[in-house]
Amino acid sequence: MPIAERNGLRFEYESFGALDAPAILLIQGLGMPAAMWPDVFVETLVAEGYRVVTFDNRDCGGSSRMADAGVPDIARAMTRALLRRPVTAPYNLDDMAADTQVVLDTAGIERAHVVGVSMGGMIAQVFAATRPQRVRTLTSIMSTTGNPRPSIALGKARALRALLKRPPSNPTLDQAVDHLLFLFGVIGSPGFQQHAVQLRPHFERVARRGLYPAGTSRQLAAILASGDRREMLHGITAPTLVIHGADDPLVRIAAGRDTAANIHGARLKIIPGMGHDFPPALMAGIAVMIAEHCRSDHG
Repeated sequence: MPIAERNGLRFEYESFGALDAPAILLIQGLGMPAAMWPDVFVETLVAEGYRVVTFDNRDCGGSSRMADAGVPDIARAMTRALLRRPVTAPYNLDDMAADTQVVLDTAGIERAHVVGVSMGGMIAQVFAATRPQRVRTLTSIMSTTGNPRPSIALGKARALRALLKRPPSNPTLDQAVDHLLFLFGVIGSPGFQQHAVQLRPHFERVARRGLYPAGTSRQLAAILASGDRREMLHGITAPTLVIHGADDPLVRIAAGRDTAANIHGARLKIIPGMGHDFPPALMAGIAVMIAEHCRSDHG
């Protein structure tokens, strides 16, 4: 698998489709390696005429693990963030946006359509705001602005508890898969429920790629340390599509509306029955929606 490098950190990435096709860069969410992107989603984007690049964020999958940075106290960090006090973390979303640039540079891509989900949406927002010359369009999926207002910042209690529940530090394959089944059983789409037997093969692939609980904690600290990004988002000039599930229990629909409201000209698409996951029944349709949005760029 190709490797991008920055300041001693290594990022594993993959490229799908024709190398000379317009590029779509996909950025995954909290603790999830690139293998979390469903095959049908990537394949549909390629069929729509795009080169698709995926990669593992730092502290996840096959990319560098920052074990020397220690494990942050997430409860304390969340409390400080809600009180609008500074949060200290080993790195922040700006650093992860810089990682994203290195992946594009190494893949030989000057400008890309940037798509991020959950934490990946936050990284994509920062990337679009700070590197407008590299972004053709932006798609932010089930993400938020860092607005600390509780009605926006806090998901439902059960979803938050599920997110903060961690598997063993070095989980076996079965432990990692069971953790994912539990988590997405809580935060997933009530309108598109799936049985464990359907989900297990995909989650096994994700777990084999690498779940890293300590790294997930550092990524969450990075989100909290980055604070309220609304003012930054006001500077985004790329055509922007915001996609959010109407029934997302972790990142409430108010966060999607807040994201769209703070990016000039952004379009908001709310999907009934969708939670904080990618139901197979919706994947091809969402991919086509994103491809159509990408075609809105004439730069």
